[in-house]
Amino acid sequence: MTDACAENGLRSVEAAKQMLIDSIQPVTGTETVPLSQACGRILAEPVLAALDLPPCDNSAMDGYALCGEHDHYTIIGKSLAGHPFHGTLTPGQATRITTGAAVPTGADRVQMQENCTLEGDQITMSRPARPRENIRRRGEDVHTGQSLVPVGSKIKVPHIALLASAGVAEVTVLRKLKAALLSIGDELKPIGTPASELGDGDIYDSNRIALQAALEQLDVDILDLGCWPDQPEKIREAFTRARDSADFVITSGGVSVGEADFTKTVLQELGEIGFWKLAIKPGKPFAFGRLPRTDGETLFFGLPGNPVSAIVTLYQLVMPALEKLRGTADKQRQPPLQTRARLLNDIRKKPGRTDFQRGFTYRDDDGIQVVETSGIQGSHILSGFSAANCFVVLPRQGGDCETGDWVTIEPFTAPLK
Repeated sequence: MTDACAENGLRSVEAAKQMLIDSIQPVTGTETVPLSQACGRILAEPVLAALDLPPCDNSAMDGYALCGEHDHYTIIGKSLAGHPFHGTLTPGQATRITTGAAVPTGADRVQMQENCTLEGDQITMSRPARPRENIRRRGEDVHTGQSLVPVGSKIKVPHIALLASAGVAEVTVLRKLKAALLSIGDELKPIGTPASELGDGDIYDSNRIALQAALEQLDVDILDLGCWPDQPEKIREAFTRARDSADFVITSGGVSVGEADFTKTVLQELGEIGFWKLAIKPGKPFAFGRLPRTDGETLFFGLPGNPVSAIVTLYQLVMPALEKLRGTADKQRQPPLQTRARLLNDIRKKPGRTDFQRGFTYRDDDGIQVVETSGIQGSHILSGFSAANCFVVLPRQGGDCETGDWVTIEPFTAPLK
């Protein structure tokens, strides 16, 4: 099928992202976990309230529970949180009451203590209390049998508080995703190798550890398969292990035209792989495909080898795909937050690719959101990336930008923040 967005052979970022999302089915396996371990997980089965919340009428204030509207009241007892008053009030009677305590039978209003004067067992008020004032009604938050959190929701801290208040001790969630990470290249050397032992052209295997750090923030179980040489039989072994052990595999490098012929050949032998050229900068080469296995399939994401390109394509393309794979409800997969900022330096850009320049944004002394690019913008330059807190998003067909122009920025979120 022809991609209408692939002008000059380059597929747009938006089209690539949508194609990834549309082609992925969420995982279906579930597990039951304690509520204390459920934050960030995806709810897989309904959780219904077993009781009303609040479970009884209770006081919103420290003060006095009153029966009827009168000039003064006689105190006949007290109702404390966890220690209710078991009698029944009649008109003109009152009890001392604390915040959260059950409202006694017969009481129809609560007056806050600041409005009351106490003399012996008699209280008078500086103003009358209205009917139902300062009373939290039973079930006004949640009714028995009500669904507490929609299935498919990513469980957040407020969800945890709600579920705990309903006495929910454990929930059934979608199982965690399993990722396999590996690097392929004779030039890659493990972190920790003394610099004196690096040969001409050797580099540290930095992408894999950066990608692992990113995925760990997304609550993914990771199988680190290490670094493998540029040998067909070794590459086949690596991809077979990754396929049989994970929901998806991520590599970096070897997806540019004319590069890593062994990698491409092995991937095409094992599954269905597409090599895309994207209208994105940094990060034009990108690969996506499927590796069939006996019980399903493993997704494959091949990222560019330049370190900035690898991180940018992970953030812009792979992360939305993983949200779909992990089962996040469609309404919760929001596009990245973008806003506008005034540019503090000139930017040179050629039309043709959406450019995600690394920038630093803040509000100036006048309260205006401003942004400046962070260091040299090469796809191999990590120092500027490490000092950035946002992307400066320059549209595909846009050109140069000048100091003072208003540009679109995308503040970093996890896992870059």
